[in-house]
Order: sequence, then C-alpha cells, then structure tokens
Amino acid sequence: MGLMDKILEWVSLPPLVREDAPNPLPPGKEGATFREAYGVTVDDDDDQWRRLTGDSSRDLSPMSQQRMREIALYLWETNLLGNRIVELPVAYLLAEGVRLACDDEASQDLLDRFWRDPINQMDIKLPKKVRELAIYGEQCYPVFINERSGAVRLGYLDPGLIETVVVDPDNPEQAVGIVTVKDKKGQARRYKVIVNGPDEELFTQRTQAIRETFTDGEAFWFTVNDLSNGRRGRSDLLAQADWLDGYDGYLFGELDRAQFMRAFIWDVTLTGATPDEVMARAKNIVAPRPGSVRVHNEAEAWKPETPDLKAQDGAEGARLFRNHVLGGATIPEHWFGGGGDVNRAVGAEMGEPTFKMFSMRQKIVKYMLEQIGVYVLRRAAMAKDGKEPDIHDEALQVEAIFPELTAKDTSKYAAALQQVVVACALAMEKGLITKTLALQIIGAISGRLGVEIDAEDELKKAVAEASTAADDDVFTTNEGDE
Repeated sequence: MGLMDKILEWVSLPPLVREDAPNPLPPGKEGATFREAYGVTVDDDDDQWRRLTGDSSRDLSPMSQQRMREIALYLWETNLLGNRIVELPVAYLLAEGVRLACDDEASQDLLDRFWRDPINQMDIKLPKKVRELAIYGEQCYPVFINERSGAVRLGYLDPGLIETVVVDPDNPEQAVGIVTVKDKKGQARRYKVIVNGPDEELFTQRTQAIRETFTDGEAFWFTVNDLSNGRRGRSDLLAQADWLDGYDGYLFGELDRAQFMRAFIWDVTLTGATPDEVMARAKNIVAPRPGSVRVHNEAEAWKPETPDLKAQDGAEGARLFRNHVLGGATIPEHWFGGGGDVNRAVGAEMGEPTFKMFSMRQKIVKYMLEQIGVYVLRRAAMAKDGKEPDIHDEALQVEAIFPELTAKDTSKYAAALQQVVVACALAMEKGLITKTLALQIIGAISGRLGVEIDAEDELKKAVAEASTAADDDVFTTNEGDE
C-alpha cells in the first residue's frame, strides 16, 4: 500500500446536525450515549448547526490532513525531487524581492514600517511563508495590534494546531473563524478570520453572531489546492507523494545493483582432488591481497567471477519515473538535470507552461500580501479616527509589486515593434485606421517590453507636444529673420 493509500483509508467525520433533527439511530438505540472522538473539538454551539453542503467529503479527515502534512514535510526535507518542486516556485517568485506600494505617501510610510518591523521581517519571513503554503497547503497568521498607533505584527499558527475551520453557514466558500486544538488546560483558542471591511456590510446577522463568538483575536487564513466547498488546503506534494517515494526507492535499488555489479569472488578449481583434499584446501586457502604473490601447480586454477544479474540499464526507468513526477508538477525535464536532446529554443518553449503555473501561484501570494497591506492601513486609520475607514478610499489601495518571473528576450519584440510602427504609419497615411487604433496596436507590442500605453491619453499628449514644438519652431524662425 502506498503512502497516500494509507492516508485516504481514513474516512471523514459525520456532519453536524441540529438538536431537533430526526434521530439517525436505529430503533431501540435512541438512548445510546456517545463520547468525544479522538482529536475532535466539540464546541458548545456545534450541535445547533448543520453543514449547508452536507458531509464535507471535499476535505481530508483530520487524521489524513495531519498525515499529509507529515509526509509533505518529510519529502521536502529528504527527497531531492520533492524539494525542487517546492523550492523552484519560491525562488522564481521571491528571489528578486517583493514590496507593497500605495500612491498615498502616508500610507506608503505605514506599509514600509510594517514590512521592516523587527518582528515582521517580511524580507526574511516571506519566503518561509510561501514555502510552507506549498508544503502544508494552508497558512494562518494571528495578528497583534498596537491599540494606540494601530501598528500590526504578524504571528504564526502551525496548521497542525488547527482543529476546525468554521465557514459562513450562508456561504460555505467563506471561512469566518479558526478553532485551535485544546491545550493542556483543555482550552481552545478561537480566532476571527480577517475579512477587510465592516462585518455589517459583509455578513448576515446570523453570521455576525457566529463571528462574535471568536473572541481570542483576529487571524489571516489562506489556502491553496482547495475546492469552493472545502475548508482546508492541500499540499503541492499530495498527488506526487507515492511517486516521489517510489522514485527514491528505485534509485536506491539501482545503487545496490551497481554495488553488486562491482563485487566478485575467486573460483578455485582443484584438478583431480578428492573431496577430503578439497575440504582441506578450503580450510587453508586465503584470498590474495593486492600486490601479493600466489604460487600453485597445474592442478589448481584461480578465476575471478562477477555476477551477471541480467538487469537492463536503469537510466530509462529512472527517467520515466522522474518525468512522471515532474510532469505532474509542470516542471520540464531539463530543469532537473535531464537535458536529453533539448536545445536553447526548445528549452525556452518547454518552460512556458511552468511559468503559467508560477504566475497562478504569484497571483495567490499577491492577493495575500495585498490583503495584509490593506489590513495594516485599516487598523492605522481606525486607531487615528476611531471608526472603520472606507475600504474604497484611495489611501487604502495597496499593490504588491513582483519582479518579472524570468528575463525576457526583448530582441524579437523590438524588431516586431519597428515593423508594427511602419505598418501603422502606412495604414494611417492610406486612411485605413485612426491614430487611436494605431497607438493601441503599438501598445500591444510595447506591453511585451514592459511599457503600458493608454492610447487615448498618449494621443492627447502627442498632439499637445507637437503643437508646442510647432510654436517653438515659429518663434525660432522669427528671431532668425530679425
């Protein structure tokens, strides 16, 4: 049985039902007593709610979730291929640095203070957070607020300490609270999931009442590889776990085979010897040391024998398993030392799907950082004004700035830009297109070079600049005439 087969044999817990729901027990068992299951926290009001979607089979059971985390962490630590699947996206996303930006100067100062805070240390801790998001599939950051200034510091809650993720009963896609496992005193902490904006505008009264029961602070909650009606995230290594383990086992087997292939024995033949003479010689014989001298007559022959295991070359088998795992992670073969017949042009094309997947993960991390940034500015505004700010205020618009995932080959775009400009000028001269459309076409190519153009705005500026230049030419000519 494979690693994940062992995990998935655990079944999910039964759904919660209201107290007045029909009794699900067979006749004659209505009075049966129950005790709390291992590893499950039952809150005082849990028996008052029924899951909107029924049994949450879209999530792994608590034991399976725990086992998934342990296996994913083990593979990241010990399996070279598993480590690269996690680390490559982290490097491409964060190696050149990330920053939070806001057009408002005061807000930018607050974001910079948050980013460089000696506890937050986002330049150092962000790679860890993104790495663990991939390994565990989820992240929870409790927040600590300075009530006077509104300054925000991020904490960390190990996913293994999360017992329950409570969702909006009217919208199972939205998490509203986090319940931790019980500590040694039998107490569990209840964190309200941060959603930027006032609860009165975001949730129904029933959901607001539920959120009011989470009194131990607020926390950010982010997941990946989950479904809309799932509560927990899944590791990036979940689907590859068995294959990563099998690949390691295969390579260790090839190592053992190589060692056996290099082993040999001495086969000694005694011509005409009786069984007793053979036994006597066997007791006295010693394998010769390197550089030693061996003397015998024609009745004794020595011959080294190596094993013939009839085993085919394992390189193709290893490549098959490796490509199966890398294909599932959308990573090309030549990124893991398996170049084959790949040249520069083919290698560049093979990387396109990988960068698309990295871009999807980048959007998730971008959303995480922007939500954290908005919260930082919200809390500062609330500490200053004593009320909830307008979430659409320009001073609260935060953008996470990432560098390019990879250096672009700009030569082909530069050549294309020149051809497009000539073609657009010719089309305008023939009266086939307008100047605005020509600028839009040019902008489509310049965007590939990292320069975005607003066609209408740029046309207005160009006309104004041309008019100013014409006036300057007239003025210069008149001065020359004088």
